[in-house]
Amino acid sequence: MKQHFRMFAAYNRWANQRLYAAAAELDDEEYRRDMRAFFSSLHGTLNHLLVTDRIWLHRFTGQGDAPKALDAIVHDRLDDLRAARVAEDARIIDWINSLESADIAGRFTYTTVSDMRTISQRLAPALAHLFNHQTHHRGQAHGILTALGRSAPTFDLIQFQRTEEGRPYS
Repeated sequence: MKQHFRMFAAYNRWANQRLYAAAAELDDEEYRRDMRAFFSSLHGTLNHLLVTDRIWLHRFTGQGDAPKALDAIVHDRLDDLRAARVAEDARIIDWINSLESADIAGRFTYTTVSDMRTISQRLAPALAHLFNHQTHHRGQAHGILTALGRSAPTFDLIQFQRTEEGRPYS
């Protein structure tokens, strides 16, 4: 099971690098344009992904920033957001690598952001959610890039597994 989550952490970093490279090709107006996505623009979507990863990592570890709103703007400049994303992806990978099988099979308790409920659940399904959530919103980001008439990179897991970084997982 740990190998499974190690793969998703590495895939997550790979896909985010590709997404941020594509975002860097946009001018500021395109980057911030309201594209009627759930978080409006690519800017809003990328911030949401960082926000939620920080919230989940804080829930899992008790460490780091945990924004109080799912639509918080953590960084207004793409360069700053990109640097924070790189750091968060490294933090996710390091934390996943530190886990033991018993940790993954264990439970944890946290308070929700949206309605302040206390939830206790097993870690493995929550980790699956963490990575699935990233994939979900990267799909929206892909749609935004395409709607802007830009080339959007592939985020297919099999493509990752065929790269040097992904080969140990294929």
